[in-house]
Amino acid sequence: MTFEELTQNKPTLEWKQRMDEEDDIFTDENIHATNKVLDSYISSLKELGDMPTEEAILECVKEVVIQLNELNDKYDYFIETMEREELAEFIEEGAKIVGLKSEEDITEEWREW
Repeated sequence: MTFEELTQNKPTLEWKQRMDEEDDIFTDENIHATNKVLDSYISSLKELGDMPTEEAILECVKEVVIQLNELNDKYDYFIETMEREELAEFIEEGAKIVGLKSEEDITEEWREW
């Protein structure tokens, strides 16, 4: 997967569709805010360069998870089981693009959702 493909496969695209189908945990505001956080994550990964250290990659992961924790709190806990899985998969895919090799849930250490 590439960063372009990752950008085109953000979980928020499915969330928007679910919102349009009357799923009331989503709002334009929480989807927009989540998009900004995910875009920032992609940018921070791109800035790492060609051979980032595992520590540098995990720092990006930590930052995006903490930002998502804050959004989840701000928007009345809209990240539930399905959303958690979608976000974790997205974050892990981004980390793999820049070279992280891990079979574990790399979001779990900081995740509150």
